[in-house]
Amino acid sequence: MSAYSTYSDQELVAAIKDRDQLAFAQVYDRYLPLLLRHAVDMLRDEEQARDVVQDIFQMLWEKAGELEIHTSLSSFLYASTRFRILKQIRHSKVAEAYAATLQQEMESGIASTDEQLEEKELRKKIEEGISRLPAKMREVFELSRMQELSHKEIAKQLNLSDHTVKRQVSNALKIMRESLNKGLSFFI
Repeated sequence: MSAYSTYSDQELVAAIKDRDQLAFAQVYDRYLPLLLRHAVDMLRDEEQARDVVQDIFQMLWEKAGELEIHTSLSSFLYASTRFRILKQIRHSKVAEAYAATLQQEMESGIASTDEQLEEKELRKKIEEGISRLPAKMREVFELSRMQELSHKEIAKQLNLSDHTVKRQVSNALKIMRESLNKGLSFFI
């Protein structure tokens, strides 16, 4: 291994292309402390910095056969490390923004787009079902369900018997259930 310490970066890269593990170990020993310090300076987190630098060395070994370095090895390793860190920072910012948006939606009770579409479709089906009810039944149903009047209050307001109001609401609910069950098969 000591012979490799005298090799230039170019000689080490050529040896790594031939899958020379000792040459790779020399590059690792030579650049690990420098890349780690660079990554820690950028990330301010030693564990994340170690992960990034390990990823760079793993990439170097995995792609050794196809490796084309047009600059110095040190420039290549620094640039690769910087690129990986920036990509990680960008990804974490996107993830944080997404998580914050989800958290905000959960706290404010805003439904997801899918839920909003399902709710809109359900509302539409209910409105269609109500519009298909006979006029008097629709009036009784709307007073019962939309204005939340009791059967007695509806009977008094429309000059009907309590029994008629109860039967009209029951029939309207039955018709609405049937209508919704047919139209909501896509929700199940």
